Amino acid sequence: MTATPALAVPRKERLTAGLRRRVALTGVSLGYVLLAPLALVVLCLVTTSVSLVPVGVGLVLLLALVPLTAQLAGLHRRIAGRLLGVTVPTPYAPARRGSRWSRLRGWAADPARWRDLAWTYVSVTLGWTLAWLGLGLGLAVVWYAAFPAVFALTPDGTLANDYGFATLDTQSESFLQWVLVPVALAAWWWLEPLLVRWIAQLDRAVLAPSRASLERRVAEVSQSRAESIDHSAAELRRIERDLHDGAQARLVALGMNLGLAAELLENDPDAAARLLAEARTVTTSALGDLRSVVRGIHPPVLADRGLAGAIQALALDMSLPVSVTIVLPGRPPAPVESAVYFATSELLANAVRHASARRVAIDVGHDGRALRVVVTDDGVGGAAVGAGSGLTGVARRLGAFDGTMDVVSPAGGPTTVSLEVPCALSSPRTSPSSATD
Repeated sequence: MTATPALAVPRKERLTAGLRRRVALTGVSLGYVLLAPLALVVLCLVTTSVSLVPVGVGLVLLLALVPLTAQLAGLHRRIAGRLLGVTVPTPYAPARRGSRWSRLRGWAADPARWRDLAWTYVSVTLGWTLAWLGLGLGLAVVWYAAFPAVFALTPDGTLANDYGFATLDTQSESFLQWVLVPVALAAWWWLEPLLVRWIAQLDRAVLAPSRASLERRVAEVSQSRAESIDHSAAELRRIERDLHDGAQARLVALGMNLGLAAELLENDPDAAARLLAEARTVTTSALGDLRSVVRGIHPPVLADRGLAGAIQALALDMSLPVSVTIVLPGRPPAPVESAVYFATSELLANAVRHASARRVAIDVGHDGRALRVVVTDDGVGGAAVGAGSGLTGVARRLGAFDGTMDVVSPAGGPTTVSLEVPCALSSPRTSPSSATD
């Protein structure tokens, strides 16, 4: 995904457009200058906190400082992406669920978090220097252009300039500073876009995913694609088997009954009537089989009522109390809805069959970046993702959409399964909370 780069110079750029663009880039330089002290404060605090980790105080500070560093780095990613006309991806590994210390261990094992720290060093040194140069070029043009007026407003001798070969210390001589305006203007005109580009490219180089991360991501996508293909093939075989063993067999019986009824219609109307009644029963059964197959492909309730209504319908069909809290300001894409629906259905089935749960809670929401579903039950616990586990299929289903699944299930319970799928929502709509008893 790309956007129009703010640093792109049109082949034929009008003077007024070029002037406005460079003024805007000077404002960007000012923004970088103002952001650098914040990065410096964060750098000092994080460095101090890391040194205090052995005594425990640093761990508490890092719980707040690591997310703050990520927010600041994310802001620079967005600015760099806007300036360069590209999307700078967020390289962080999925956050670990559970205790605060579990999150800290996850952050410590994530190379992207350490690159954020390295970026703060680069930002407050080379990045800040380039930003000051870009701002200084714009201020130089204004300074030399306004110098005679400023000279007139200041006491005599305050702004006297000694260039070695000449001294400018009178009001009339102050106008000679205008000779430097074209020089400053030319330097600002040509160097301002270049300096801002260097800052953006520097941020992108440090904050974008590393090559190793991209290679790992390609491997994950390849594996997810292969698993999706296998899953699709298995689904096709299941549908074919269900049609062959269910609806097809009933339709064959229907055809035979109708044929016999046609032969007996003149000689034995009563027998023909019985066969027609049986045929009607077979037709009803065949329709039920077809509806069952359709529900396994894409449930009608999902198409009609969306994910919120479909999950509420799942909860109503359960034999145990299920509380549902759904806050969705819109609808996810249809493939994501389907994947999350079937994943939630599998988790509910696991809670009944394996966990011996007495109560289940479902929480559905969207944080602006990803759809998140949390299913909690009060069962025996001990759930894990592994070979032969239904949770493996759930993870595979979500992996096709870059989704993640996190399972916290200590022995004795409770079990909490968190599903997260990055996606955007469509038309605004909020679904109320509901509960079944």
